[in-house]
Amino acid sequence: MACDLILVLDAQSPRDVAPALQQLRGTVRTVKIGLEMFTSCGPDCVREIAGLGFDVFLDLKLHDIPNTVAKAVESVAKLPIKMLTLHTGGGREMMQWAVKAQRDHAPNLLLLGVTVLTSMSAAGLAETGVADSPEHQVVRLGRLAIDSGLRGLVCSPLEIVTLRAALPRDVALVTPGIRPRGADAGDQTRIMTPADAARSGATYLVIGRPIFKAPDPVAAARAILAELSTV
Repeated sequence: MACDLILVLDAQSPRDVAPALQQLRGTVRTVKIGLEMFTSCGPDCVREIAGLGFDVFLDLKLHDIPNTVAKAVESVAKLPIKMLTLHTGGGREMMQWAVKAQRDHAPNLLLLGVTVLTSMSAAGLAETGVADSPEHQVVRLGRLAIDSGLRGLVCSPLEIVTLRAALPRDVALVTPGIRPRGADAGDQTRIMTPADAARSGATYLVIGRPIFKAPDPVAAARAILAELSTV
């Protein structure tokens, strides 16, 4: 299974990353816009980044009552995005309503279910009242998401193999927590190298700081893509 790269835009404005994006255009195809930029600039940041020629993964992690999430999906369907996240913890009905809105208003949009955040350890999960390990919780929520109609998940790379065994092969697995060898782990606790994640069965690798904080972001991105091409 081919594995591709998604570049994280950890910034408040497209202006903050514009110079690097101009350099990376043609090397990286997909970028992730998260809450920081979206709450700062709103939908215009999506249009601006897409206008530079990038596919946009909008990482909003929607989580609310079913009608509100469905209406939110309908709203963002007007934007030039390829992927959108919601929290699987919102339950079956919420996800089913989101899937219906996606199918009605954006048939090509890939809805991704967020299972357990990669910053969450077993101890952190236990503090929220979940006694199971992150791996067991990921599988539980992953199965619920696919049963509800979602076609992809966001998960730690350490759960890829387990999810591949538990879910249909065509489910897209998007994995943050990717760090090239020698890179700082930052706030991620469940991490893996790009090649190892690709071998495990990841569909997309989400990487930000190891590229943007590199002395040469283009060289860093190309090194990761070259590593993936050998898998």
